[in-house]
Amino acid sequence: MTKTSPRNTPLDRRWLSSALAFTLMACGATPQEEAEESATRIEEAELAGTTRVRLMAANISSGNYQSYDPGHGTRIFQGTRPDVVMIQEFNYGDNSATAIRSFVNTAFGSSFYYYREAGAQIPNGVISRYPIVASGEWDDNQVDNRDFAWARIDIPGPKDLWVVSVHLLTASSTVRNTEASNLVNFIKANVPTGDFLVIGGDFNTDSRSESCFSTFSSVVSTASPYPADKNGNGNTNASRAKPYDHVLVNSALRTYQTATVIGSSSFSGGLVVDTRVYSPLSEISPAQSADSGATNMQHMAVIKDFLVPSDSTTAGITVLSPNGGESWTTGSTRAITWSASGVTNVKLEYTLNGSTWTTLTSSTPASAGSYSWTVPTTATTTARVRVSDASNSVLTDSSDAAFTLTSSSGGGSAQVRINEVLANEAGSDVNGEFIELVNTGTAAADLSGWTLSDATGTRHTFASGTSLAAGKAIVVFGAAAGIPSGVTNAVGASTAQLNLSNSGDTVTLKTSAGTTADTVTYGSALSGTDGVSFNRNPDVTGTSFSLHTSVAGTSSSPGKRANGTTF
Repeated sequence: MTKTSPRNTPLDRRWLSSALAFTLMACGATPQEEAEESATRIEEAELAGTTRVRLMAANISSGNYQSYDPGHGTRIFQGTRPDVVMIQEFNYGDNSATAIRSFVNTAFGSSFYYYREAGAQIPNGVISRYPIVASGEWDDNQVDNRDFAWARIDIPGPKDLWVVSVHLLTASSTVRNTEASNLVNFIKANVPTGDFLVIGGDFNTDSRSESCFSTFSSVVSTASPYPADKNGNGNTNASRAKPYDHVLVNSALRTYQTATVIGSSSFSGGLVVDTRVYSPLSEISPAQSADSGATNMQHMAVIKDFLVPSDSTTAGITVLSPNGGESWTTGSTRAITWSASGVTNVKLEYTLNGSTWTTLTSSTPASAGSYSWTVPTTATTTARVRVSDASNSVLTDSSDAAFTLTSSSGGGSAQVRINEVLANEAGSDVNGEFIELVNTGTAAADLSGWTLSDATGTRHTFASGTSLAAGKAIVVFGAAAGIPSGVTNAVGASTAQLNLSNSGDTVTLKTSAGTTADTVTYGSALSGTDGVSFNRNPDVTGTSFSLHTSVAGTSSSPGKRANGTTF
């Protein structure tokens, strides 16, 4: 049976320009030869009029009820920037249209389209940068809590892309082959042979020799090369021992497959995204190392890239990094990256206050896609970069949101970070939950309008006039009634709750401008002991967290150093 629905219209529709590959590695070549070959291929791609389309299969929910609520999967989406996602276990919040739209906006952007099958416990879905012109679901008669979700997408170029999001059963390889046979019949009956096709998602396959792949091979290619992680491992289950997840395309689309390029890294057969082994992790920021190992994260996402023919060589520029939310150290050397098509040279500028722009270079080759920038020594929370066509200033793009520059040596700037968290309060009085912040900079921090959030939403907004002196701490408790006697510089949460999960959560501190100042994701190992907090290790300066009992031998130290002395 076929069930259809009208396309989902995003809140803010905008057409994005073609994104080209800027680093194509030449095996065995010298760096100079690699650069020359890269430039040649980019020029050829631009002349041919192509668009890079990144396809992702993603069953990367980590919530207790197979949802994306905790935020681990969201950060992976944000860091890898897929264009079309075949998503499984598509649950978020209360699953209302408002909640799902909010998730898509956060993980991908308000311009993205989506389709989510209705009436399923763990629904499949499709999320797309490009318009979804038709969508629906085909019946998976082997299971009653999801179907095959499909969408027809108007990607650039003369051909549409048909996308099928699947979640096959764990029952047995025989059942999975039955599901594959049924899906192939639907595809042959509905998908025009001249269009592009991709089947992606969680196949739950124990090996690549299962019979379902032979069945799928009548409509898509199942041959190597296969996506792999930084270490060459192509398996995708939590223990990285079995190939559960796949992106399979038909021969018409396979012709245009290209290396998946992220930052300076290139993956010839595509990428298995495991944040625990990805390096340098900054290439997929804001993803965190522990995200792929989060509680209930049972799969790794899989990515393949394609350079497909475009309708035309429409000129366009898109800033890739810094694009908002980053925190860079003043005086450090970082890369400004962009994508461009139909543009020969670009002009690069930056602003520290959102209004006054300083030119970095008036003209540099657009095909480079990257510029090494020595970050200014002035700390700010309102920095942005702008990339423009050097010969046509109307064609331009800037960072979507502000990013932060912080001083590594103080220099008269504030730097506020999360130092200690008590998620599992003593007894059952949730008022006693707390989050301790420390200003490690050399100037007072104006916290007016700053917010503390968990993975669900904002829990506290600092009142106007709140200031945190350099080297001092402030503690936010679930409520004023939970502040212990003798603890100074503490407040109750403005929402009267912190609602931190004992099984794992994400705590985020944002400035009044909405820029992330610090964020911490923890699991049950740090929050499973009643009345024991977790603390930076070493105290204040550490980059990781440990139970307070292992840092200082006591259960917690709200408003004081871990050893009990005052800040």
